[in-house]
Amino acid sequence: MLSSMVKEHQVKQTTRKELQESKRKEAVAAASDLTQALVDHLNVGVAQAYLNQKRLDAEAKQLHSSAINFSKQTHQWLTLVETFSSALKELGDVENWAKTIEGDVRTITIALDSVYKDSQESQTQ
Repeated sequence: MLSSMVKEHQVKQTTRKELQESKRKEAVAAASDLTQALVDHLNVGVAQAYLNQKRLDAEAKQLHSSAINFSKQTHQWLTLVETFSSALKELGDVENWAKTIEGDVRTITIALDSVYKDSQESQTQ
């Protein structure tokens, strides 16, 4: 009787160990599946963040390039406006010079006319 009880106990223990081992394997598999699911879920977010960062970098480079081109164009416009302003100043100077010369020529003409008239009057007398 004692030996049958021992055998029965050993059989139950073996059955329990097998059941416990199968449950342990199931738990390990479930934990592994859970870990994999969590990693996959996080990887999706990381991948999306990486793609967004890559897109932002490309747009930042394009913006930088556009800003440099805009700066160059602005510099060209400023140079053109300065040249135009200088040309206008020169035209103003030329116009002033021409008016001065015209005034001098009129003064000389009036003086010559006056001298000519005086000489004509003195010859007729």
